[in-house]
Amino acid sequence: MSEHLPIKRALISVSDKTGLVELCTALSKNGIEIISTGGSFKAIKEAGLNVIAVDSVTGFPEIMDGRVKTLHPKIHGGLLAKRGDRGHVDSASRHEIGFIDLLVVNLYPFEATIARGADHDEAIENIDIGGPAMIRAAAKNHADVAVLTDPSQYTDFLEALALGGTILPYRARLAQQAFAHTAAYDAVVSGWMADEFNIDVQPVVAAGARLKQELRYGENPHQVAAFYTHAGHRAVGVATAEQVQGKALSYNNINDTDAAFALISEFDPEDRAACAIIKHANPCGVATGDVLADAYSRAFDCDRTSAFGGIIALNQPLDADTAEKITDIFTEVVIAPGASDAAKAIFAQKQNLRLLLTDGLADPHSTGREWRQVSGGFLVQDVDRQQLHKDAVQIVTKRVPSETEMADLFFAWTVAKHVKSNAIVYAHGGRTVGIGAGQMSRIDSTRIATWKAKDAADIMDLPSPLTEGSVVASDAFFPFPDGLIAAAEAGATAIIQPGGAMRDEDVIAAADEAGLAMVFTNMRHFKH
Repeated sequence: MSEHLPIKRALISVSDKTGLVELCTALSKNGIEIISTGGSFKAIKEAGLNVIAVDSVTGFPEIMDGRVKTLHPKIHGGLLAKRGDRGHVDSASRHEIGFIDLLVVNLYPFEATIARGADHDEAIENIDIGGPAMIRAAAKNHADVAVLTDPSQYTDFLEALALGGTILPYRARLAQQAFAHTAAYDAVVSGWMADEFNIDVQPVVAAGARLKQELRYGENPHQVAAFYTHAGHRAVGVATAEQVQGKALSYNNINDTDAAFALISEFDPEDRAACAIIKHANPCGVATGDVLADAYSRAFDCDRTSAFGGIIALNQPLDADTAEKITDIFTEVVIAPGASDAAKAIFAQKQNLRLLLTDGLADPHSTGREWRQVSGGFLVQDVDRQQLHKDAVQIVTKRVPSETEMADLFFAWTVAKHVKSNAIVYAHGGRTVGIGAGQMSRIDSTRIATWKAKDAADIMDLPSPLTEGSVVASDAFFPFPDGLIAAAEAGATAIIQPGGAMRDEDVIAAADEAGLAMVFTNMRHFKH
């Protein structure tokens, strides 16, 4: 078994003072000398505990508004000295450097500072220098030193202290967490600087993340998985939502809920209520309505079969009428910007149904970057935030879309942005009526969307397919007229697509021959 190393001397300097007094009380009871700085020193002193100021140890005062206080050989020598190395021990004795066996440091709150919109100078002053230096020194010397970087670690540490000290495997685990802590901190600073100085493509990219929760498994039961939140990122979404009820989220739940929330955030709640139902990261139904319950019913009718076991996102707070409708079938997750007490009471009867509440919707115009891992590296790109304005579309056919068609074209285009490529979306009256996603050819997506619309009509016992009188959005250009012809045969009257194919003239001619209206966006929305 590993030897328990006793702790005789501790250095404490924390911004987050949660549990500080309790920790120091236990240290004092065990006869451990405490050294501290600034606000931590004051808090410990006010608790009636014995504490020594750092400048009493170094013999040098804090200078430059506190920028320099622990950067001193008597601090770093005490952290870095190898107790089993005769040369180190003799050097420490010769220079009157006392060993430090425990370091408790958490860093200046840089992340919180920039999150509340601090100006450049204040952000700079909240970049910690001495803290990371001490943490790294202690973590490097984990053979002899324990380092705590978060109040959540105090309970386990006090249990170790009660057993006579820390053992090497435990100190090694703390050291790993310490290096991850400083790496995440530097990643936030680096990301802020990239934004502050408009550095788009960085020669070296730092990414910090914190464990939010361990997951039962990944996409499949044989895959280990966990959910991490990006350090410094506070955008509204699944990572910051409050889970009100239901069993723990799975890997697939989180992925699908993120897709659902990104899509529903495109729809302004001040305009109309909107609902998106997601299955395997693709929408199976999206609709607007005068009230939320109506929007849900219209989205559900697009593909009742696929909606079973789906993820539902709402752009307005969940109300009782909508909650009653949702609980009629099995649903995995509902995410919404709030919920009434009556709606919560209805959901409470479905204990496994997960309800996530957010502080509003995500900003569909905000900038950001998304990462995708490939073998040996990462692909990084700007988030697709490109918006289409009505005065930017190009009408390329003889027939001009009506106002009603144009409204549906923009609705379908918005949805298509969130459908895996190749994407085809049929829409009519502010709701999707057929969606084809993720096919290897565009014509296949067109046919699948048509088939699903016909199937939905059959389920509802309607005399004609839902695509009759609809419009169609395509996330990329039609390379041949066949996809457009298939849409016309399904009853579509108008098309929105990027344009830019070698055979655009043939596609336009086919649209004119079929009496379709067609607009080009001159932008595409591939999503893989």
